[in-house]
Amino acid sequence: MTPAAAGIYIHIPFCIRKCPYCDFFSTSDLSLLSAFADALIAEVRMKKKQGAFADAVFDSVYIGGGTPTVMDTRTLVRIMGVVAETFPLLDGAEITIEANPATICKKQLEALRSAGVNRINIGMQSFDDGNLSFLGRIHTADDAVQAYRMAEKSGFDNIGIDLMYGLPGQTSENWQKELETAVFFEPAHISCYMLTFEPDTPMDNARKAGQFSALDDGVQGEFFLMTSRLLAEKGYDHYEISNFARSRRLRSRHNTGYWNNRPYLGLGPAAHSYAPPVREANVRSVRRYTGRIHAGKSPVETSERLDVRQQMMEALYLGLRQADGICYAVFNSRFHVDFRSMFSEVIARFAEEKYIVADAAGCRPTLLGMLMQESLAEAFIEGI
Repeated sequence: MTPAAAGIYIHIPFCIRKCPYCDFFSTSDLSLLSAFADALIAEVRMKKKQGAFADAVFDSVYIGGGTPTVMDTRTLVRIMGVVAETFPLLDGAEITIEANPATICKKQLEALRSAGVNRINIGMQSFDDGNLSFLGRIHTADDAVQAYRMAEKSGFDNIGIDLMYGLPGQTSENWQKELETAVFFEPAHISCYMLTFEPDTPMDNARKAGQFSALDDGVQGEFFLMTSRLLAEKGYDHYEISNFARSRRLRSRHNTGYWNNRPYLGLGPAAHSYAPPVREANVRSVRRYTGRIHAGKSPVETSERLDVRQQMMEALYLGLRQADGICYAVFNSRFHVDFRSMFSEVIARFAEEKYIVADAAGCRPTLLGMLMQESLAEAFIEGI
């Protein structure tokens, strides 16, 4: 049996200014960029020679962050060239870069497109300047629009945009207007993320200090349902809790790999790799990362081998995030069990309550099931 193609994730952990809601690893110390770039290229070559990915082939590359586009264009193109020379990329591989509207220009976009990037994901977050100010973004609504138009003119036809909703004081009318603005541009992909308050972030600290009140769960749920229904009416496929694509072909191949047990190689500080059943994570520090690489040492800081129960829990949790749900045949083959027998009572209960649809091939969450995904997954996990 031919192994599944793997994905490559490259973490560029630099931002001009860190957003107050974000808990991803990043730094605004741009003086570290040059040493980081050299270390990243060294890690690429190091990982080719050792470990579980030495013989892998890859069908996706995702350059994320941080804000990858704060790097100068020549360095980004150099990194991409080394990755393409070092790892076997399949024809038609999906190569994505994340971009902040305030950190890109047409010349950079044209260079990235010429270098092989065929998908761009623009972190717009909102088309409302008040919302952008609350979120601590460094761009304006007009910047977001101009960035989209620049991407189009630079030859990108697979453009994704990120939006955030559920902001304090936001109304359904405001959010509907944001969605209608988004679909006006006809992007290939839209990600709509509910604002969450991650522990120890500046935004969560401000909330705890009483500077604002979060929307209650009921209102957030209404926003979620409205988002799905409106985008469905506009022709978007709601294929994962937060993700919508104009067609199945335009789903994020890289992220779909995460959700379906495909291996992936992580490069850069705090990047994670997964060669089933082993998960590894690089050091969460640019200085320690570059220090280890330049000393010829692996940047991996933690490694965990998932046991069968942990793998099964993850398959349930991730499968129930997706519109395709859980395929019985795939689950049974992977874990040597009978899914329908193992979870018969849970399947029957949630099917009756309209949280899932079950047939002979598998079970899939309904829209209400996606809204209740964590509770749904917990109920299935209790049956392991």
